[in-house]
Amino acid sequence: MIWAWIGALLIGISLGLLGSGGSILTVPVLVYLVGEPEKVAIAESLGIVATISLVGAIPYTIRKEVDWKSVFYFGIPGMAGTYGGAALSKYLTGSIQLMIFAVVMLIAAAMMIRKPKELEAKDKTAPIWMLISEGLVVGVVTGLVGVGGGFLIIPALVLLGGLSMRIAVGTSLFIIAAKSLLGFYKYIDVLAKENLSINWQLVLVFILIGIVGSFIGSKASQYIPQQQLKRGFGYFLILMGVYILYVNFV
Repeated sequence: MIWAWIGALLIGISLGLLGSGGSILTVPVLVYLVGEPEKVAIAESLGIVATISLVGAIPYTIRKEVDWKSVFYFGIPGMAGTYGGAALSKYLTGSIQLMIFAVVMLIAAAMMIRKPKELEAKDKTAPIWMLISEGLVVGVVTGLVGVGGGFLIIPALVLLGGLSMRIAVGTSLFIIAAKSLLGFYKYIDVLAKENLSINWQLVLVFILIGIVGSFIGSKASQYIPQQQLKRGFGYFLILMGVYILYVNFV
């Protein structure tokens, strides 16, 4: 299990370094290093991501760097989408879910590798329905494949919600925590109907190690160029995404 614990630490470190993207490592670590069934890994990922994100959001709340209006307009549809995605998962095999997950991985990689266009808050925010729609779509993805979706949420909050980057990160953590927790709750019911269950001890250990890793990553982020780090992480996600597609196609 030593490789699994190292994987849990890397999940936390990547969250601390990048502010998003770490949760996309959770499912592969649980499936390929721990040996969890696909659906169980997705469910456990949601519980792990929800808790680590909630802990990470606390400092932002204390500094009043959370936009509660955006939490409502993006988060409520996101929770509904996550619940729906989790409910829909019972009609899909674990292998298909992993292939969808791999596609999400490749999309995240493309967003991290491309040359950055500075995200700046617009003078005028986009219509509320656009924020609600994106929240719903990202929520469905979260429910289906168990990723928090911070790499999609943060740009949406900046470009559509008109938030500064720092407030967008704090707001995103709350949204991820809320919708992942609801998805986790729904998955418990989905797993029960398939005679599967959560490994609670494993989830707790991953949460504790992930929180430690997030603090390490947060400290290290002050000394590592963010764009180079994101590009390197993006290339790693491409390798992982292609590998997952290959394994589940063969």
